[in-house]
Amino acid sequence: MQALELLAPARNKDIGIAAIDCGADAVYIAGPDFGARQAAGNPVGDIAELCRYAHRFGARIFVTLNTILFEDELDRAGSLVRELADAGVDALIVQDLGVITLNLGTRLPLHASTQCSVRTPEKAAFMESLGFSRIVLERQMSLEGIRAVREAVGAEIEFFVHGALCVCYSGECYLSERIAGRSANRGGCIQACRSRYDLVDGSGKVLVRDKALLSLKDYNLIRRLGDLAEAGVCSFKIEGRLKNISYVRNVVREYSIALDELVRKHPDRYRRSSFGTVRGGFSPDPRKTFNRGYTELYLDGTRGPWAAMDTPKSIGEPIGTVRTVSGGKITVSFDDPGTVLANGDGFVFVSPREGMVGFRGDVCSRNTIQARPPEGLRPGMRLFRNISAAFEKELQANRCVREIDVFLALDLGDGRFSVTAETEDGRTLSKEFETGPEAARDRDRMADIILGQLSKRTGGYAFSVRRISAPGAVPMMGASFLNGVRRELAAELDRMPVHAVPMRKAAGTQELRAPERITYKENVSNSLSEALYRSRGAVAVEKAYELTHCREAELMRTKYCIRYELGLCPVHQGARPTGPLFLLNNGLRLSLGFDCKACEMTVSEG
Repeated sequence: MQALELLAPARNKDIGIAAIDCGADAVYIAGPDFGARQAAGNPVGDIAELCRYAHRFGARIFVTLNTILFEDELDRAGSLVRELADAGVDALIVQDLGVITLNLGTRLPLHASTQCSVRTPEKAAFMESLGFSRIVLERQMSLEGIRAVREAVGAEIEFFVHGALCVCYSGECYLSERIAGRSANRGGCIQACRSRYDLVDGSGKVLVRDKALLSLKDYNLIRRLGDLAEAGVCSFKIEGRLKNISYVRNVVREYSIALDELVRKHPDRYRRSSFGTVRGGFSPDPRKTFNRGYTELYLDGTRGPWAAMDTPKSIGEPIGTVRTVSGGKITVSFDDPGTVLANGDGFVFVSPREGMVGFRGDVCSRNTIQARPPEGLRPGMRLFRNISAAFEKELQANRCVREIDVFLALDLGDGRFSVTAETEDGRTLSKEFETGPEAARDRDRMADIILGQLSKRTGGYAFSVRRISAPGAVPMMGASFLNGVRRELAAELDRMPVHAVPMRKAAGTQELRAPERITYKENVSNSLSEALYRSRGAVAVEKAYELTHCREAELMRTKYCIRYELGLCPVHQGARPTGPLFLLNNGLRLSLGFDCKACEMTVSEG
C-alpha cells in the first residue's frame, strides 16, 4: 500500500506546528544557514522542538540545506548536518552534491532538491545512484514525464502541487546573480521574473510595453492528486517558506482534506503517511489567500495561458465588476450574489497605465465600498479581493486541533479496574488501578460516569471507550480518580515510541557514470562536489556561474514561451517569424532565444 504524504512549508517553528495541526504529514523548514531562503532561517533548537511535536503524529521534519556551498562554507555545513541529525530531523533536502560527503558520518536520508533540476529519467537514476532516497522533480514536467522517471528509479518521487512558480527550470536561473549579484542558488533571488519589461524586436520596435513578461501564475493541482498518485508521486509539496501562517493553514487544510478523500476512495491502494485526526477548524478556501491566479502548467503536456503579466503580486479572488465610482464610494456588480464584503477587505484592479493597483475598503456594506478614491479605477473594470478580513479572523478564531485516537477496553469488578489502551498507530498499553472496596449501587449510572470521564481529550489524545466488561460488582470511582487514570495513560503513551510509517532508504543502485563534461548548470562550487563528479567519470567539470559569471551562459531556460503567450508562435499558432526579440528594463537588455525542437525559451545577456 502506498503511503501518501502532504508536505507543507514552514517559515518558522510556529508555522510548522500549525501545518501539522491542519493535516500535514511532513514539514520542510530551513536551519540557520544554507536554506535557499535568506529570510527564513531557524535555530536548531527550534527545529528540535518541531521534530518532537511532529513525531508524536508520525509526521516528519525535513530541513532544507539546498544552496550551493562555497569552499569556505564546507566546515560549517558539515557541523550543521551533525547538529540537525542530533536534533532529530528525518531528512535533508539537498542541492549541493558536496553534502553527500559531509553526511557520511550521520547517514541522514537525503532528498534531491528541485534545485537539482531533475526532469529526465537519466538524471533521476544518476541522483538515485549517488544515494538520494527521494527525488524532488522539476515543476515544469508532464504526467508522462513523471511516469517515465517513476519507471527508471526506486526512489520516492516528490512533486510540487501548489504555490509560486519559478519561470526558469529550478537551479538553472542566473538572472538575479547577473543583475544584482544575488544568486538564486544561494538563497538571494531578487525575483527579477516578477519585474516589468518592454518586449522589443530587432529594429527596436516596442511590441509590448511595461508588462511582467516573465511572471507566471501560481500552481494549483488540487484536482489532480489522483493523477499524480497514479503516476508515482508519493509526496505532494506545497510551496511557501516565506508565506505567513494564514496561507499555510488554509492551503494545507484544503489539500489534506483532498488527500483524505483520495484515500477514502482507494483504501486498498493508499494511506496517509502520518496519523492523527484533525478536528474542528475553518472551511479552507485557497482563493482567499495569496495567489496570482492559478494554473496547472504543463501537467497534461499542453500549453495554455500561464502568464501573470498584469498581476505579478497577489490578485486573490475575483468578486465582480465595478459599477460606479463616485468620490470615495464604489459599487460592485458581484459575480456571485452571495458575496459578503467586510470592513478592512483588500481589493485589487488592473490599470492599463499602472498595472496592479490595490486599496483597502474602510467601510463595506452589501455591494458598496467606501475607501480613499483609488486613482485609475473606472466603471467596467474587474475587481478582485486579495485580503478577506472575515476569513483572516476565521482562521485565527477557529483553529484546527489534531489528536491521536486512543481506544480503551475496560475490565471492572470486585475492587478491580484494568485498562487496555490502543492508539491508532498501534501502540498498546495495559494498566491496573486500585479502587476502593465499595461497589457502586447503581451500575448503569456508574458506567455512564466512567464513559463520560474516560472519553475525553487529554494531551493531544482523543480517548474513547470501545468495550466495558463488568461481570461482577462495579467499583465506586469518582470523577477525579477517573481523570487521573486518563492523564496517566496519556503520559505513558507519550513515553512510548510511535509506530511511524518507515521512510524509504537509499536504494543502493549501481554506480552510474556521470557525463564526461559537467557544465555550469550543475552548479559545482566546491572541491567535494567536483571530486564526486570526477569519481563517477567526469573529465571536464565547469565551475558554477556564481564563480565565473560567464557571459555566454544562458541565464534562464524554460518551458514557458513569451511568443506562444502572445500568439506569436510560428510552430503552434502559425504566426509569422518575429525575428530577434529582447526584454528591456531600465537599461538592462536581455535576449530571448527559442529552441523550438525542445519547445523551450531561453534568456541570455542581450
